[in-house]
Amino acid sequence: MTDPTAIQPSELDQLPDRDPEETAEWQASLDAVTKAAGPHRAAYLMRRTLERAEAGGLALPKLLETDHVNTIPTSAEPTVDGDEEMERRITAWNRWNAAAMVTRGSKHGVGGHIATFASAAWLYETGFNHFFRGKEADGSGDQLYIQGHASPGIYARAFLDGRLTEQHLDNFRQEAGGNGLPSYPHPRRLPWLWEFPTVSMGLGPLSAIYQARFNRYLTNRGIKDVSASHVWAFLGDGEMDEPESTAALALASREGLDNLTFVINCNLQRLDGPVRANFKIVQELEAQFRGAGWNVVKSLWGSAWDELFQLDTTGALVRRLREVPDAQVQTYQTRDAAYIREDFFGKDPALAEMAKLLSDDKILECFHLSRGGHEARKVYAAYKSAVEHKGAPTVILAQTVKGFTLGEGFASKNANHQMKKLTVDEFKSMRDLLELPISDEQFVDGVVPYAHPGADSPEVRYLQERRAALGGPAPARRTHAVAPLPAPAEKAFTSFDKGSGSQNVATTMAFVRLVKDLVRDKQSGKRWVPIVPDEARTFGMESLFPSLGIYSPKGQTYEPVDRDQLMYYKEAKDGQILNEGITEAGSMADFIAASTSYATHGETMIPFYIFYSMFGWQRTADQMWQLGDQLGRGFLVGATAGRTTLTGEGLQHADGHSPVIAATNPAALTYDPAFAYEVAVIVKDGLRRMYGEAAPGEDPNVFYYLTVYNEPLPQPAKPAVPAIDEGIVKGLYRFNTAESAGLSPVANAPRIQLLGSGTAIHWVLAAQKLLAEEWGVAADVWSATSWTELRRDALDADAALLRGEERVPFVRQALQGADGPVLAVSDYMRQVPDQIAQWVEQDYSSLGADGFGLSDTREAARRHFGVDAQSVVVAALAQLARRGEVKATAVKEARERYGL
Repeated sequence: MTDPTAIQPSELDQLPDRDPEETAEWQASLDAVTKAAGPHRAAYLMRRTLERAEAGGLALPKLLETDHVNTIPTSAEPTVDGDEEMERRITAWNRWNAAAMVTRGSKHGVGGHIATFASAAWLYETGFNHFFRGKEADGSGDQLYIQGHASPGIYARAFLDGRLTEQHLDNFRQEAGGNGLPSYPHPRRLPWLWEFPTVSMGLGPLSAIYQARFNRYLTNRGIKDVSASHVWAFLGDGEMDEPESTAALALASREGLDNLTFVINCNLQRLDGPVRANFKIVQELEAQFRGAGWNVVKSLWGSAWDELFQLDTTGALVRRLREVPDAQVQTYQTRDAAYIREDFFGKDPALAEMAKLLSDDKILECFHLSRGGHEARKVYAAYKSAVEHKGAPTVILAQTVKGFTLGEGFASKNANHQMKKLTVDEFKSMRDLLELPISDEQFVDGVVPYAHPGADSPEVRYLQERRAALGGPAPARRTHAVAPLPAPAEKAFTSFDKGSGSQNVATTMAFVRLVKDLVRDKQSGKRWVPIVPDEARTFGMESLFPSLGIYSPKGQTYEPVDRDQLMYYKEAKDGQILNEGITEAGSMADFIAASTSYATHGETMIPFYIFYSMFGWQRTADQMWQLGDQLGRGFLVGATAGRTTLTGEGLQHADGHSPVIAATNPAALTYDPAFAYEVAVIVKDGLRRMYGEAAPGEDPNVFYYLTVYNEPLPQPAKPAVPAIDEGIVKGLYRFNTAESAGLSPVANAPRIQLLGSGTAIHWVLAAQKLLAEEWGVAADVWSATSWTELRRDALDADAALLRGEERVPFVRQALQGADGPVLAVSDYMRQVPDQIAQWVEQDYSSLGADGFGLSDTREAARRHFGVDAQSVVVAALAQLARRGEVKATAVKEARERYGL
């Protein structure tokens, strides 16, 4: 019989064993240790051996988890470069004022969060005192993604530093009257302080990765050397459940972004309760990040635990820490020593013996107070290890207690995220714990006072000296005095004015041709950042590959399969194109980093991100809001646009609503151009407004959304219409009249105004001809380049009237005196053209593609939705019939003639 305990060769082993006898000896050694010292000792030896192999560079699969202890042992902690007692006092003042600000604000019903900063205070203070570089050295410094709910602590530090006043703190979450503070990091509301809006969970970590990547892009392209900049992202353990939080971990490790550090505050709690009640979030995150190739540093236990680990000669303590679920750890935080002795130590005889050597005070100190994230020395060691690590990004998993120092009513309680205030007695207990010189008399009428040691106090001088040594205040946003970019040569924009003749050109292709000309501009060409999510060939952009190159920090380490072709796939370390693979979220994160480079790095960049229109706003609208919040500038291009224009792709690809979503974003200027020359005019005006000389009253902190189509059609010449460029930019101009179109209507013919946007104008032009030739109706055709801008202008006019100012909306001015009713048509749902209905004086109706998309030819899809030329004719006749200008029978006759 075969010995069942004998080591059998693996059937899955693909490598020949050149010395089976040696292999058997190693395996027998493991069996002997297991038998003599037990499986725990054997497992310990195996882990240490694998760690040694990894440190020695042996090609072995990495361990995904390590013991539930600190990565950096106490004996290896570096000396803190500073005055630890002074930093403790500074942190105490900031803890106090953060809690006071939220508590005082709660009387106005504005809410706020106390517990997050209380748990994370040392994570921020250690960085501010020793690591975070300001912008006064080279204009870039470090980029800080602050956890949104920790903002009160950042405001408190700015108050101590003299950058905010008591009035500011009292206006926390009360911005309408001026001098207010936004609830969370918000560059649009407080642009001198905040760089990055982060409270939309998951977008902070995603953006931080692509910001670190974009920093490398700027350096490798020779735009600016920002290699000294480090990106710090402060995150919550619960936040890591968001798919965006971990979506780009592999990118960060693949590109070796050692200029990036995640600091995850593992207080084990999310909004309603434990993050992983029955499991261990730290171990789960460690495995996830190590598996993705990150350097992981765990800072879990404070120095009070050192004695316990020294007593753990059998490994029982480490095993117990690994097996206790997070919810039980949270329970220990709120229970007495007797409970902890029985439930934690009583589960193992070796631990029970250890507990006999520990006093109740020692047990409570360890389980109630002592966490790695609450000790400056532990945090300093983790941060120093992170910035010195090369070749991979680092994540620091810092264990804390949510509500730390706020008293027993807060610490580790499931409801503490919703708890907005402390009582006076709780504040007095907090004062005593923090050893702050605040007297009972300062609590006037039960109002908790703000506290400040004085502008010339040792604490403030120390704080300011540390920041000066690190390059100035942080966080801080700087809009550098960047000279406006010179306008590109006019030739690039006027090349479309003559039209395309008999050549069919889609507006997507027209946009790409325009960009090809603009990137050749000697002064501004290098500033363009083309971004595409693995659809460049779909949009006809492959011609840019060899000329601009696709960015890769490794360059091109292989010979491309199409190297002998003219438009071969070229990667380069200084490549200009960001081809992100199939990730709209990653592409948007690229866009945000590039679009705000004018402030982050003092370098103006011009990003354009081109994507399937259906997969832009529908998938990443939250990031579009982030873009607006962050004051980003650039061009978003929704290609293969429209509900009926992308043939055959069907429901999932048929965009009939992106302009509706875009219209909700105040920073988005949404255009639906019909012709190539319109695209050129809009891009030219966007470059002027965002990067050149904005007109008085114009906000340059906007971004443009253009929908462009993949339907090849003849591009007409730019008509000689007065003020046509103004009409294109503002959203409406008359493309032709029945007479200028050569249709020669009869005298006193019924007349109608047909408005079309994007590709719909071609159906409208066909309908114009049918109306004249078959029904004796004169139709004028208008190009509505932006329904949304027309509406916004009209809303501004309405607001002006309420202020007593006389203003006529542009849409009303443009259509003034136009005879007959108005019929508006688009390849989107009727809600898009209906945006302007209330400001049109004429009778108004619309056609659009409402409902779900479908797979079919363009002609069939348009007939299905009732927007083809024949449907436009019937709708026009119906509108005129209601006015008595054509016979009612004409409508029925038209329906039958066209088979509708």
